[in-house]
Amino acid sequence: MQPSALEPHPDPDPPMGLPILPELAAHLAAAADRTDPEPPGGSLSLRAAACGYFERRGLGTAAERVLAGPGAPALLLALLAATGGDVVLPRPCAAWYAPQARLLGRAVHPAPVPAESGGVPDPFTLLETVHRARDSGGDPRVLLVSVADDPTGTCPPPEQVHEVCEVAADEGLWIISDETRRDLLHDPHDTVVLSPAEMLPGSVVVLADLRATLVPASWPAALARFPATDPGEVLRAAALDALTGLATPLPGPLAAAVGHALGEPATVRERTAAAARLHGLLAAGLHHTLTAAGALCRPPHAGSHLYADLEALRPAFAARGVTGPAALERALARWAARGGHRFGDDPKALRVRLSTEALFDADPDRRRRLLAAPDPLVIPAVAEELRALGEALGREAGSTAGE
Repeated sequence: MQPSALEPHPDPDPPMGLPILPELAAHLAAAADRTDPEPPGGSLSLRAAACGYFERRGLGTAAERVLAGPGAPALLLALLAATGGDVVLPRPCAAWYAPQARLLGRAVHPAPVPAESGGVPDPFTLLETVHRARDSGGDPRVLLVSVADDPTGTCPPPEQVHEVCEVAADEGLWIISDETRRDLLHDPHDTVVLSPAEMLPGSVVVLADLRATLVPASWPAALARFPATDPGEVLRAAALDALTGLATPLPGPLAAAVGHALGEPATVRERTAAAARLHGLLAAGLHHTLTAAGALCRPPHAGSHLYADLEALRPAFAARGVTGPAALERALARWAARGGHRFGDDPKALRVRLSTEALFDADPDRRRRLLAAPDPLVIPAVAEELRALGEALGREAGSTAGE
């Protein structure tokens, strides 16, 4: 369910990100005098660099099967314009999925995720959702999933991905697989990420926003990889037409730096690995703090977010006037809280997404030290934020109506 149009947006997500790699900044500066933008969908050289990116992740790719665009939301909008029909989304899901469908006037059908992980719906629930939508006159044609999920920070097990792919294939759905955070695994030796494109190579478009891993958070750049089939080529051509109509190409200087990042030299690989490690340690600290206070929270596997259910603390929160997710995000704004209603979840449930980046320091030098710290959880500023969160939750848990 959409939040009310009258509801104010929260403050923006923590904008700091990690410090920009000097190597990428130098490539951007070197191309600063380039005045022409990239062609819609990206130049051949940029798409060729994208092929290497996908091939290193086990997805052989040709340049004519790739589109590059100014961020994943723009590419998703073009993809949904090309596919037509309604969209099935996991519930909860990333906050930017549903608005793209609704901008096009498409119906959105949520399919709840299982208790163990998010990003991919329960296969039986998916089947019921599709049949119920069709029985009601709907036309679901697309399933959007995430194998390294925002908001829950989890990775669905391969067997679940396999079962969901089977249902989607039987029901004739295109799958759009958001694989933005697959490189930010907290423990890459203990977490297996299976791309639906490995299972259904003819029916899956892979979407990756590079801002989460390869380039700074302020550089809008994303990729879409299409199947090497005739329907895949038709879909790519239609998406390119839609992307051309948006008239928001990648700036030329930015494309030069992004192309270098896609080559993944050692410095870029090392930064991605360091970021994954940092997010993992901070997420573990947040998870421990939340569960110690009595919250339910899936153990995070990837990325910079985790998703907490605070229903067990409802009586104490209610005593302080916090009865829904909108009020909950205000109460926990210090930790970049976002109420579950923003992710398509139950608008009455006390669920919230928290961000590891809320534990970053605003000072770039201190963020660099945080990135290199053997144990960021013992850094005084981080320890204080976790202590304050625990105190806030504990205070809520210990509150009474008479307070």
